[in-house]
Amino acid sequence: MVYRKEEIEAANERAAARLGRTATVAAAHYDRRTGRVVIDLSSGLSIAFKPQDAQGFEHAKPEQLRKIEISPPGLGLHFPVIDADIYLPALLEGFLGSRRWMAARLGKAGGSVKSHTKTAAVRANGKLGGRPRKVHHVTADMA
Repeated sequence: MVYRKEEIEAANERAAARLGRTATVAAAHYDRRTGRVVIDLSSGLSIAFKPQDAQGFEHAKPEQLRKIEISPPGLGLHFPVIDADIYLPALLEGFLGSRRWMAARLGKAGGSVKSHTKTAAVRANGKLGGRPRKVHHVTADMA
């Protein structure tokens, strides 16, 4: 598809206008004391997250998080030592990874939660003889 010069200029103007209404990253650093990445926004607000809660950062060491680069429009952070990125709009919406990664994290957390309902279900299942055994099919070779 070929774009005309006017279309490109109009798109750039719309992007600049939208960027003017959006909070962007003003500064970012890793706080060793709290163990969090702290992001200062152009709006004056600051947000922070634990690296182990973000995809690609789970096994990062504190010294690997010291160097942070801010993308030119101010919507992203790049951690060159571990080659990982955070996109600010997604972070503000609560997304710290891909949908699949987030679902796996939430499923893992949900499975480890203890509740009265789960305890009652386990007891009821135990009264019925417990979890059914797996059926192993044996095939005999006919010669």
